Amino acid sequence: MHSVALYGRLLARAIATGIHSELQIQRERAREPLQLVTGSSGFSKTITKSTNTRKWAFGDDAYFISKNKTVDVIGVADGVGGWRSYGIDPSAFPRILMATCERMVQEGCFRPQAPATVIAASYQELMEQKVPLIGSSTACLVALHREERTIYSANLGDSGFLVIREGEVVHRSQEQQHYFNTPFQLAVAPPNQQGLVLSDSPEVAESTSFGVEEGDIILLGTDGLFDNMQEDMLLEYISKVKDHKEETVQTTASNIAEKAYQLSFDPEYMSPFAMSAMDAGIDFRGGKPDDITVIVARVTSLGET
Repeated sequence: MHSVALYGRLLARAIATGIHSELQIQRERAREPLQLVTGSSGFSKTITKSTNTRKWAFGDDAYFISKNKTVDVIGVADGVGGWRSYGIDPSAFPRILMATCERMVQEGCFRPQAPATVIAASYQELMEQKVPLIGSSTACLVALHREERTIYSANLGDSGFLVIREGEVVHRSQEQQHYFNTPFQLAVAPPNQQGLVLSDSPEVAESTSFGVEEGDIILLGTDGLFDNMQEDMLLEYISKVKDHKEETVQTTASNIAEKAYQLSFDPEYMSPFAMSAMDAGIDFRGGKPDDITVIVARVTSLGET
């Protein structure tokens, strides 16, 4: 009887020790720094070409993926195509804006908790050029602070992002529009058109923060994505990201971009853009042909590759 009781105490102690060890492992893992494993893709509405090249522009869209010692940052910008009728390349402004943001991230010239300051500083640099870079664009940046395990975002306009956890959207950006199909935007106008061109201050960008967990997915895109794909469609594609391998994430980004591109030219599809048009009293049906940029980023521990 004594030996049975002793065995029972030893077994209970072993179980308790095992539980304690498992809890300790979980606590330590919860404190591990995080990183983003990313994939990117897109289409120009006029050139049927997609790519996973990191530094690229799709039509009048532009994006970047960068990091420094503290943060991983992803960003997109959507140029205003109306400048083309004035003989101005509308892709130049967003492309240089994103390239400047990328450089500032790499140099660590910003506070990780305030990505809006990167947009503001980059925009200021464009305005101060000896030969002003004429144009307009939206801008959306998401920064993952590795040690804090928190994303900080800044969104100006109708690009945006979703944070997806276990198949559900747990955080999202808010679209900023003056009126239907006219988003908030940064702009540099010719001297003779100052005050005549729609331009918003980077200070009005929506800024948010959100604690993320390993396994979360961040889906960032321009309006060409969100105007053409319903949220449940996006979640279906994201559900296929089962691991943190870069090729898995890249394949998902490519598949989403290809689907959005197909739907954008479907005249019978009731797209999110068409539904918004109807809400605004506009008779419109079908997808919205547009430049499309997609970045898929999986949150994983810094020790994994």
